[in-house]
Amino acid sequence: MTDHAAEKSQRADARLAGFLYLIVAITGTVSIMYVPSKLIIWGDATATANNIMASESLFRVGMVSGFICYTVFVFLPLVLYKLLKPVDKNHAVLMVILALISVPISFIYLLNWLVVLSLLSGAEYLNVFNADQINALAMIFLKFYNSGILGVEIFWGLWLFPFGYLVFKSGFLPRILGILMMLGCLGYLVEFTGYTLFAATYKDSILSTYATLPAALGEFGIILWLLIVGVKPRKLDKVKKVRL
Repeated sequence: MTDHAAEKSQRADARLAGFLYLIVAITGTVSIMYVPSKLIIWGDATATANNIMASESLFRVGMVSGFICYTVFVFLPLVLYKLLKPVDKNHAVLMVILALISVPISFIYLLNWLVVLSLLSGAEYLNVFNADQINALAMIFLKFYNSGILGVEIFWGLWLFPFGYLVFKSGFLPRILGILMMLGCLGYLVEFTGYTLFAATYKDSILSTYATLPAALGEFGIILWLLIVGVKPRKLDKVKKVRL
């Protein structure tokens, strides 16, 4: 492959990674943050059930967005691996493994949304339960989903550390973004620990507000950089020569 062809391939990989990352960010935000904030009232099962039945299409959009997010997230680390493997192959492999572990777990917990839709469908076989029981069951499955997503945050954090390290060492991506993502790894772990061990006090603490901020800044920054700037091919070539 000629130098020009190699540079073109590197730019294409960077743009593709940025595009996939953007899809993950948008669909993940819709599924994990926007839709639950509009429909779910964690302390009120009846109000939540009424919200979902009144806005079933929005609930389904959130569910489909989740499936899209986790499907695209299968391909994102593979594209990043191709781009960052010349920097450090071992860390690139670790990045892919930690990212992909989260995918099947996320899919399994997202299936709870389908259960909620079934419970609130009004099917005849549910007549053995009264309305309050059905609403309570729906809330149980929503809480099960929410707890599962909290657990998956472990891997959403862990994959950011080798990813951030590769960005930091690459020379063709901004080091500050690598630092933010490595700090983001710590933030996700703090988030999981806080909500798991100290739920009563953590949710109202300053940590709950800012723990995942470095990850958000780092990931948003890398998305924009990959889409707009891409990579600096000459520096990437230098990295390849060093690895060789």
